Amino acid sequence: MGLTKVEGTVTGPRGKQATLEFLVDGGATYTLLPRRVWRAIGLRPIESMKFTLADGTVVERKLSECRLALPQGERHTPVILGERDDEALLGAVTLEELGVILNPFTRKLQPLRAMLA
Repeated sequence: MGLTKVEGTVTGPRGKQATLEFLVDGGATYTLLPRRVWRAIGLRPIESMKFTLADGTVVERKLSECRLALPQGERHTPVILGERDDEALLGAVTLEELGVILNPFTRKLQPLRAMLA
């Protein structure tokens, strides 16, 4: 099984932007921004939430919101404010908001409707 990455642009509340490569992770609920990115675009924590990692470890991370643009569209979405060494992940909530899904056979993002037909 290969990894799927997609380039996206995030925009903070004052219009600052950053473009980065996201690992598409259908198993992740929320999109995660690395610390350097969310700080650069001026995001601030709104709330904290606990998450269970694949190995069973429970971690607490802060959440915020930003505008995220992919080739498939653009939406306002919740994001996890990552820590120093966290990698950018594109999670299921953002994928659903954009109306796209990861095709498990081609490993590409495609419109959600196409998978349901």
